[in-house]
Amino acid sequence: MELTDVLYEQRSGTAWITINRPERRNAFRGRTVRELAACFEDAWHARDVGVVVLTGAGDKAFCSGGDQKERSESGYEEMDVTVLHGLIRNIPKPVIAMVNGYAIGGGHVLHVVCDLSVAADTAVFGQTGPRVGSVDPGFGTAYLARVVGEKKAREIWYLCRQYTAAEALAMGLVNKVVPQAELRAEVEAWCAELLAKSPTALKLAKYSMNADSEHMHGIGALGFSALKLYYTTEEAQEGARAFLEKRPPDFRKYVK
Repeated sequence: MELTDVLYEQRSGTAWITINRPERRNAFRGRTVRELAACFEDAWHARDVGVVVLTGAGDKAFCSGGDQKERSESGYEEMDVTVLHGLIRNIPKPVIAMVNGYAIGGGHVLHVVCDLSVAADTAVFGQTGPRVGSVDPGFGTAYLARVVGEKKAREIWYLCRQYTAAEALAMGLVNKVVPQAELRAEVEAWCAELLAKSPTALKLAKYSMNADSEHMHGIGALGFSALKLYYTTEEAQEGARAFLEKRPPDFRKYVK
């Protein structure tokens, strides 16, 4: 598959997958998701790859979620994010999110789904769904509650606040925070440690931990089907329009 939105490199046992849309703060569109899925599938089968790193191009953003300019009245066309989430969780190799900047919305979900997250001290975390008429009804909500606890997960989703890297570390949302200039070297060191471990033992450990929350995949598939219907409503479209028009949304008339 020809790559336009993603950079892909295999080097020294590590597959580096980089969302390459810095002009859009690495927001993803349908093509981006398909390319990411193709790269994870390739890394899955590559016998000389023992660990995968997911990151974003530049130093401003890891990923800012779904590109609102690509969202139509019926939602995002040809974008099955649940497939990508499933690949990240099920690839039999550790996946590290190298969070080099904003991890917002669907981009925040991507780092949560990864096995490990190492962040720059300049990284910013948060959800935007209820602000723009969207939500992640699968791993982005239920699994986040497993990571940071239900009270904090509800705060993150309900209030759509943004959190610093230090706050993310304190709540257990990331594994480590380092200065921006040291981020790549730190992640390379984590990769080297992982590559020195038994790949079969790592695979079994990953699958054992996944088993406890695997039912969320089915919930997510059901939820995203409902989400496609929600995107067609006036309520959801008000959120998208407000974002593009750079104004606060008016959701008051939709309270039932």
